[in-house]
Amino acid sequence: MVGAQTTEQGDCSKYKGNIPHCCKKDPTVVDLLPGTPYNQQISNCCKGGVIASWAQDPPNALSAFQISAGNAGTTNTTVRLPKNFTLRAPGPGYTCGPAKKVRASKFLSTDGRRVTQALMTWNITCTYSQFLAQKTPSCCVSLSSFYNDTIVPCPACTCGCQNNITQPGTCVERDSPYLPTLINSPSKNLPPLIECTPHMCPIKIHWHVKLNYKDYWRVKVTITNFNYRMNYTQWNLVVQHPNFDNVTELFSFNYKPLTPYGTINDTAMLWGVKYYNDMLMQAGKMGNVQSELLFRKDKQTFTFKQGWAFPRRLYFNGDDCVLPPPDAYPWLPNVGPSLRVGKVFLLIVSLVVSACLLAFL
Repeated sequence: MVGAQTTEQGDCSKYKGNIPHCCKKDPTVVDLLPGTPYNQQISNCCKGGVIASWAQDPPNALSAFQISAGNAGTTNTTVRLPKNFTLRAPGPGYTCGPAKKVRASKFLSTDGRRVTQALMTWNITCTYSQFLAQKTPSCCVSLSSFYNDTIVPCPACTCGCQNNITQPGTCVERDSPYLPTLINSPSKNLPPLIECTPHMCPIKIHWHVKLNYKDYWRVKVTITNFNYRMNYTQWNLVVQHPNFDNVTELFSFNYKPLTPYGTINDTAMLWGVKYYNDMLMQAGKMGNVQSELLFRKDKQTFTFKQGWAFPRRLYFNGDDCVLPPPDAYPWLPNVGPSLRVGKVFLLIVSLVVSACLLAFL
C-alpha cells in the first residue's frame, strides 16, 4: 500500500517471506501524514485525512492511495468489486452505496506521448446526513438590524439544554476559575467543552443588517465558536438569500456563487482568507471571524419589510443552522420617525396650551 496504511495488519501467519501489508478482509485505511517519506507517497496523498471543499481549494480537494491486492487475478472477470465501504471522516454521518463499474480510467505518461488504461474502474458514492452524524443541531443563527433595537437570539435549547446538575461537565461558564484547567487537560479524546449559553450550540452565526444606502445595503456576518476544545480549519458558510444575485463586495471573506438550480443565483459559499481568518479558533477572545457584505438593490424586489433582509437558510461546514421563528424577526417600526416627532410635538403643544388656560382660570 502506498499513500495510506491500514490500522491493523491482521493474521498473516500463512505467508512466508514477503509479508503483506494487511491480511484482513475488512481493513480500516487511514491517510498518511504530511512529510511522509517520498518512497511511500503517490500523487494527492498524505494530507492527514484533511480534504478541502472543491470550491475553496481544488488542489487539496482530492486524496488518493494505491493498493496492490494479491490473489485478484489479471483480468476484469477475476477482479471483484469491493463491498461495504464506509467513510469515517470526521465521524459518523456518511452512507456509501455499492461500487459501480464505469469507463476505465486513462493515464497520460510524463512526456505526454503515451496513454495507458486501467484494467477496471469503479465509482463509490457516499452521501452525508446531518441526522445520522448527530442527534442535535450544531449551530444556530441570531439576527439584528439598524432599524430595530431588538436583537433576536438563537432559540433556547437549540443544541441542547444546560443540565450541569444531572450531567455535570456539559458546559462551563466563561468566568469559571476551572476553565484553564479544563482546557489544558492532558487527557485525549475528551468530549466537547461548550460555553454555557441558552442555546448551547458550539457555533453561532449572527446576521446584522447594518446600513442602508440609496443604491446599496450592507450586512455584517459574525461566526462565533463556543467550543473550548475545537477549532475549525478551512471552515465554510453557505448562505441563501435572493440578493446574492447582485452582491457587490465582500470584506475579509472569500466568495463563490453556487447555482444548484441553474439560473437561480441566490446561494453563496463564504470562507476565510488563507493565513488570515481561514481558521476559526477555540472559544474565547479569538474565537470569532467576521466580515461585511455589500449588496446592490434591485428596486423590484428590495425591501426591509417582513424580514426580507434576513437569510433563508445557512449551513456551517455542511450542517444546517437553526434560524429563529419568522414571527420573532426584527420588524420595521409601525410608525415612521417623522410621524413620531409630529405626535410628540403635538403633545407638547397641547400641554402648553392646557397650562396657559389653567393660568388664566
